[in-house]
Amino acid sequence: MSILSDEPEKDPLKHDALYQGLDKFSPIPLSLSSPKIEPIDKRLVKATAFETMHLQANQQIEMLKQQAKLLIDQAKQIEERVLVSKKIYEADINFEPVVGTTYHVYEHKGKTVLSLIAPHEWGLKKAYENYVCSAKLLADKSWELLKSF
Repeated sequence: MSILSDEPEKDPLKHDALYQGLDKFSPIPLSLSSPKIEPIDKRLVKATAFETMHLQANQQIEMLKQQAKLLIDQAKQIEERVLVSKKIYEADINFEPVVGTTYHVYEHKGKTVLSLIAPHEWGLKKAYENYVCSAKLLADKSWELLKSF
């Protein structure tokens, strides 16, 4: 009891009915049965989060680099096909090339010639001076270089 009043003194470790159940949300323990609250190491949390973010970013960057390399390689192949195609279309062509067929490019008297006959099919007498390359006509009318000497 309090000296000044007839009411019993309240135990500071006990809660009023209004505050019961709220101790689980309290940043400090309010009773002996409250769970132990330990402070977190903010530096450790931040360092771990930063390290995880950094690893994830590096993985994504590496994946993008691989994709970029693939695109660059594909662009180089297309450029090569364009150059080969330009040289073949500048050659003397006496027939209409068929898509999917392999043809052979020769040099003869300063001219470039496209032929159906492969170098090993000529036999002893060769009709052209120099064999340049073999190429296959693709569906987009560009040429894929197969073999060159």
